[in-house]
Amino acid sequence: MSRMGLDFDAIPSEFEEYFDEERSVIEVVEELGLGKAMDVAKKNPDAIVVGSDTIIVLDNKQLGKPENAGVAKAMLRAYRNRSHQIITSVAVVCINKNYKRIASDVSSVTMDELDEEFIEKYVATGTMYDKGGSYAIQHPMVRPHIRSISGRIDTIVGLPTHIVAEFLKDFDIESNTVDLSNDDLLNDKGLYE
Repeated sequence: MSRMGLDFDAIPSEFEEYFDEERSVIEVVEELGLGKAMDVAKKNPDAIVVGSDTIIVLDNKQLGKPENAGVAKAMLRAYRNRSHQIITSVAVVCINKNYKRIASDVSSVTMDELDEEFIEKYVATGTMYDKGGSYAIQHPMVRPHIRSISGRIDTIVGLPTHIVAEFLKDFDIESNTVDLSNDDLLNDKGLYE
């Protein structure tokens, strides 16, 4: 959001995440993004609140954050030479202005072979525990293993800036979309932390 030219406060939501394999991923990810935004907005009714959620899908299964190293390794092995989808929602809410909008975007990532040595070393970093699907595309160890990307990288990272910018126009707030296709930006340590 800083790269969008926005001033903001990061306020964690206490909304509990969940999966629901009985419903479409779009429906679930938008409900989660809106739930997070509403949780913060209720405590800050004058604020324009941006909430977001990301779900990774492989073989029509919703993948969350790994509970342990074994689960993380299994997820990473499942990506070998295959594509998976990343669906990210954005909700913008302002309680006192009776404003609520939600949308989502889909991107796809294809990994290479992801050999066991890479999987062991990456999981040893411990960075996968707070990442849906067990990885962060912007991590310097992961980037060389990306065979192809279809769609927006900011959707994969977790915030489709084009949706945020569109919604903020309703408040006469100008902002920039962020193009992360430039490797220098994507490999910026600030994105990873």
